[in-house]
Amino acid sequence: MMNIESKSKWQIRFATLAIFVLGFVAGAFALNAYHLWFGAAKPVTKQERYEEAFKSLDLNDAQKTEVQHIFGETRENIQKMRQETEPRLQEIRLQNDEKLQKVLTPEQWQKFQQEREKIREGEKQPAITPRPLNLQ
Repeated sequence: MMNIESKSKWQIRFATLAIFVLGFVAGAFALNAYHLWFGAAKPVTKQERYEEAFKSLDLNDAQKTEVQHIFGETRENIQKMRQETEPRLQEIRLQNDEKLQKVLTPEQWQKFQQEREKIREGEKQPAITPRPLNLQ
């Protein structure tokens, strides 16, 4: 009789644990589904925020044209600046790599390069071609 009672207690404990695990798994799936359906909406870009800000100002047609022209010039200037500074940035990165190689062992250097590549892949965003503000 004692053996049956002990076996029954273990079955109840196992059933309780199974229910807990199933509830946890169901909750995880529900959370993922929620994020996919509602939370994974495309984030609003900075450009879209500016467009909304200017639209809220009720600009007249002349103002819209001038604002678009100003942002166009700014975009061109920033692109030129990036093109001018890129060679210097590359030079600084090479100097940094040379210094690190002197400190790290060959194995550490190789591992660091792999880890850095993972980090850079995570930071990469799709290349967004700047476009004029849409204030219409």
